[in-house]
Amino acid sequence: MSAPEEAASGEQPSSLVDRVMSEVSRHIRDNTLPVGATLPSEAEFAARAGVSRAVAREGFRGLAALKLIDIGNGRRARVAAADETVTSLLIEHAVHTKQVNIQQILDVRRSIELRTVVLAALRRTTREASDITSIAEEMLQRFDEPTRVMELDMSFHELVARASRNPLFSLLVGSFRVITHETWAIGWASRPNDEARRESVGSHSLIASAIEARNPQAAERAMADHFDLTIKALLNAGVT
Repeated sequence: MSAPEEAASGEQPSSLVDRVMSEVSRHIRDNTLPVGATLPSEAEFAARAGVSRAVAREGFRGLAALKLIDIGNGRRARVAAADETVTSLLIEHAVHTKQVNIQQILDVRRSIELRTVVLAALRRTTREASDITSIAEEMLQRFDEPTRVMELDMSFHELVARASRNPLFSLLVGSFRVITHETWAIGWASRPNDEARRESVGSHSLIASAIEARNPQAAERAMADHFDLTIKALLNAGVT
């Protein structure tokens, strides 16, 4: 379909782009394509959807923006690996437009991470348990470098999520990184003294020890205590 024909059809450009995006998604699903598999050309999808090459190109760009496909100059589009980018942007948008608040996000995150740490205690590998413990230890060693402690904190929770062997937990926990960047320094500063800060940092060692011991009950309790300390600190700082 040429551009004039598309206009004559009465369909809005966005609906034509959506048609291409649906066609590509259907192709991936119906052919059970794995991550990295190459896709037919824009021209082929344009023909399938009955649209112009320009519309098909916009459909490809839309799917790439959603991280569903990878596109690059000089090569065919490929099926993309899922990552947390889109979910992270959605959460950030919801916060900044006041559709949800930080406390609501922490409530959801607490629920997710309590389940995640239970599974990590049951399913972690020896290497993962060692790495989780090492991060917890480094957090205490680098206590005087708050920015580094923050990065280690995020890595700690993301590694626990990976150790759960549930990739969706990894995506969800990773998507909270942008909010952690915005709230972590506030929580750190709101604690009354270094003793309180060390208690928060040290709670990661309790979580790590429970995972190392394959004790899901202790891991869940330690994670709950950790989040309760964090939520209390942010409430004290007036974060809502």
